[in-house]
Amino acid sequence: MNKYLDLFLSFSKIGLFTFGGGYAMLPLIERDMVEKKKLISGEEMTDIVAVSESTPGPLAINCATFVGYKVGGFWGALISTLSVVFPPFVIILIISLFLKEFLALEYVKYAFMGIKVAVAILILEAAIKLFRKAKKGLFFYAISVTSLLLALFLTEVEPAWIILASGIIGAIYSLIMASIEKKKKDGEDDAPMA
Repeated sequence: MNKYLDLFLSFSKIGLFTFGGGYAMLPLIERDMVEKKKLISGEEMTDIVAVSESTPGPLAINCATFVGYKVGGFWGALISTLSVVFPPFVIILIISLFLKEFLALEYVKYAFMGIKVAVAILILEAAIKLFRKAKKGLFFYAISVTSLLLALFLTEVEPAWIILASGIIGAIYSLIMASIEKKKKDGEDDAPMA
């Protein structure tokens, strides 16, 4: 099937049937793009999520844009972004016309209660999958534990600051490790031949 049509159908479906925002969409994007269609790898998806979280804008839209770009360049990014945004936009537009009447319906209240539970499960699933796929080591656990403790005990700290700080620390760590590897390699190259 045409990759652009594939992106359009996948992200339209994800945008149409996902409640709860970007974190609830992550398992669906991964299932569709990585497991079913194999358009990107699991490692690429993990990288896309990391970049999507650290760039401005909604997570789901950023993920759709980056996945689309990875699969189909500029046009893939455009199609994926519009496809994930357009269905919810139309639904919200229609609901806004009848919002008071809609929210007054008893079964709508219960439906939203059920949706909240499902969204929490989808977010938990996304977190578990990201955790499993991450390259683990001392640095990974240090950042994970520190971020979790900050999020749990310093609730006045914006999550965006935790993500930004983790990204900066990760970049510095990466530069330090690359420098150490370069020095090791240079040392091996300079060693006299026996």
